[in-house]
Amino acid sequence: MTETTPARGPSRPDDRIGERDLTHWHTRFGRWLVTVATRLVEAVPPRVSRRLGRAAAWSLAHLAFVVFTVVSLVLITLLVQGAQEVYEGVVGSDGLTVVDRPVLDAMVSVRNPTLDTVVTAYTDVGGPVGMPLLATAAVLVIALRRRRWTPLVVALIAAAGSVLMTVVGKDLIGRARPPASLAVPPLEVSPSFPSGHTLNATVLTTVVVYLVLIETTARWQRTLSVTLGLLFVVTMGLSRVYLGHHWLTDVVAGWAIGLAWALAVITAHRLWLTLREHRGGAEPHHVDGGPAARAGHDGIRRPGLTP
Repeated sequence: MTETTPARGPSRPDDRIGERDLTHWHTRFGRWLVTVATRLVEAVPPRVSRRLGRAAAWSLAHLAFVVFTVVSLVLITLLVQGAQEVYEGVVGSDGLTVVDRPVLDAMVSVRNPTLDTVVTAYTDVGGPVGMPLLATAAVLVIALRRRRWTPLVVALIAAAGSVLMTVVGKDLIGRARPPASLAVPPLEVSPSFPSGHTLNATVLTTVVVYLVLIETTARWQRTLSVTLGLLFVVTMGLSRVYLGHHWLTDVVAGWAIGLAWALAVITAHRLWLTLREHRGGAEPHHVDGGPAARAGHDGIRRPGLTP
């Protein structure tokens, strides 16, 4: 069977990043995902489609978004639980990997009072207050420019999942933080693995950069956004090690888990963009813009949703 995407109308402004159409799926997994979602949409009885009218498009596209994000959240949370087994298999008798203590010692060796103050202020930006405020401000600007709430909803879902995985990871593994004698005040008392600052900064920054890429048109703006986002995520994680609040492996786990969840949310948003244009009963067309589909069996057009 040829992998397909749903038949849809002309691409909207929020369907693209530059010249790339976000409703075109070029990976095998992406095409499979859209094919499965499309088949589920087409399984809705024509009688139901006629009665729901425009609500059908809203319900089906959003249902796919919710289902995919929930499934992804469960899978990634299980991955966090699996990380406990990996963690126990690679740490030594002191609960550290071979890189944790040397990296922390190297960070301690370059400290000075001025740098400590600067890094502490910087890491607060990625904290439980600073990061949500920063991300909310950025997303609100995008939402107001577009006069749509979709960016805010996407960011809120990303943030909620991020917090959940941080709490689950810390409770499951319960790893001790570096010794208080090596940490820069103020000290933190919650478990160390994974780094919540790093995980949350990775998730929210990745999602915000994705939304900015959709919003901007100039290539230099997109390049700058990606570069600044990457620098922020990397330096936020390293700041946690510098301050002695986390081991390096806590930070690496935060990067990995955060990126996985952010990509899941982005994929769910792309799936929603694709399905909102679905025409009831229409045969999907090829990803490469191949032959158009035959007419729908019920003749009903499910209109796309304006987000």
